[in-house]
Amino acid sequence: MFSRLKNSSPLASGPIEYIIVGLGNPGKEYENTRHNCGFIAIDYLAEKLGCKMNKIKFKGTVGDCVINSHRCLLLKPSTFMNLSGQSVTQAMQFYKIPPQRVIVIFDDISLDVGKMRIRRKGSDGGQKGMQNIIYLSGSQDFPRIKVGIGKKPHPEYDLKKWVLSRFSTSEQKLLLPLMDNISDAVSHIVDGNIDKAMNLYNS
Repeated sequence: MFSRLKNSSPLASGPIEYIIVGLGNPGKEYENTRHNCGFIAIDYLAEKLGCKMNKIKFKGTVGDCVINSHRCLLLKPSTFMNLSGQSVTQAMQFYKIPPQRVIVIFDDISLDVGKMRIRRKGSDGGQKGMQNIIYLSGSQDFPRIKVGIGKKPHPEYDLKKWVLSRFSTSEQKLLLPLMDNISDAVSHIVDGNIDKAMNLYNS
């Protein structure tokens, strides 16, 4: 497990090459909800890499780490979901990082829990955080990892209530192997092998 995800140096050096963003909402009431899958993934990455997410910068919480010799910034925007682009574009501008080297991780109700889908670029797909990032950056060229949170229990069920709900006990058991897969996919993407990541993990 995690054969490819390596923090090759305890001290990051050189310029930031990639920004890895997890989308979610700040605050205790939103912790571990379906809509916060991006935050969950970033926290998991940080723990595995021994990366401290303890700095407040770019309207978010950040950590500086090295993945397979590539210096990366882990970012959790502290804005609410629909303003995520404010945080992301600030970091991009500061480090002069193009959209192609900003990996965005977010929830997707069209995928079952435990599933993921990687895309090289594309539209926001109705996800408000991704929508704001595309709007403020003027680009759709962001690699993204969509994390399955499952469909609403029935068509009339309130969407906001669903995405802000927490995973069931049985669903939680699917998250650990999923986070492993997301971490491995990130490792491939920063190495320039997004096609391999898509072949391995697209559901």
